[in-house]
Formats: sequence, C-alpha cells, structure tokens
Amino acid sequence: MSGDITLQGVHVRLEPLDHRHAEGLASASSFDPSLYKWSPVPQGVAEASCYVKTALSWRDAGTAVPFAVVRCQDAAVIGSTRFFNLEFWAWPSNHPLHGRRVPDACEIGYTWFTRSALRTAANTESKLLMLRHAFEVWQALRVCLHTDVRNQRSRAAIERIGGKFEGILRAHRMAADYVPRDSARFSIIAAEWPSVKQNLIQLLDRQH
Repeated sequence: MSGDITLQGVHVRLEPLDHRHAEGLASASSFDPSLYKWSPVPQGVAEASCYVKTALSWRDAGTAVPFAVVRCQDAAVIGSTRFFNLEFWAWPSNHPLHGRRVPDACEIGYTWFTRSALRTAANTESKLLMLRHAFEVWQALRVCLHTDVRNQRSRAAIERIGGKFEGILRAHRMAADYVPRDSARFSIIAAEWPSVKQNLIQLLDRQH
C-alpha cells in the first residue's frame, strides 16, 4: 500500500505530508494557539519539523498515511490530518478477502485547521475525501474517530458528519495537556457509508 496518496477536492487538496510543509504548518497554527487545547498541534517551525518527522516515521512503518491540507484557492497550508492505526485483518486462506493489501479498518485523526478554515468547507470536504478513499478505494469495513472527551466542539463535529458514538475509552491516550486522556469513540461502518456520504455532500453544498 502506497503512502503517497493525493486526495483532490474543490476547496482543499490533501497532499502527502512532507518536510516542505513544515513552515506552512507552523504558520497555520500560529494564528490562534488557544484553538488547540485538546490537540497535539506544533507551534513554530522546529516543532512542525519534528511533527512531520514523526508522521513520516509512522508512514514508513506502514501504520499511517499523513496529509497536509492545502487550500486550493491559494495553495496555502491550512492544517493537517491522517489515516492511522491501519488494521490488516488475518483473513483465512479460503476467505474472499484473503490477501488484501489495503486496510480492513483504520482511524482518522490528528486533524487540525488554522483559524480561518474553521466553519468553512475545509473540514467537511477533507472528511468526505478521506472517507470516500477509505470506503470506496480501500473498501474498508470500519473507520474510527476519537477525540478528547472534554472536546465538545470536536465531538459535535464528528456526530454532525455521521459518526456513531460508541462510548468512552478511559485513560486511552496521552492528552495534549499531558494527562491520561479519556477518549470519546465514534465509528462509521461500510453499510453506513452511502448515507454518511450523502450527508457530507449536503453539508458541503450548504457551506459552499
């Protein structure tokens, strides 16, 4: 499976994350650092370079596909997102899905945007592009999304795009404020994708 995936939309383009994006990421996060209370978002070029380096090490290990989110209008970097926790299930040799080389399930996360991109089509189209790739190209069976249980804005956004709340995972990950984080867990499964896709398209039309 190649990590060099570009997802092209009308408003945004998701480019394979690279070191050349570090300055753009640093600029994008500098406008309002208070936005990122619940998310590990790099501040400054040095942190952005480390952020990219870590993401690329995950890509090289085959566990993530990271992107820079680029605004089509002016080619500005406005944020980042990634597929990660890629799962390849051990289908038996007599199963039709045996030998698949694409993920059976994955997570979408590490998503953040610059202030000017909030409440625009950027996040909606990014999710549409990623979910369409997961369900229609990879033919994934499940996509998960987690967020800090305290992050009400993120929880509402995930529910708005069609994520089904599954519960709270206690002390699930390290939080952005370096405490054990309880995570709100959401998912979308393949059978739900047609209705989720239609909902995303309608949201995008209204935002446009």
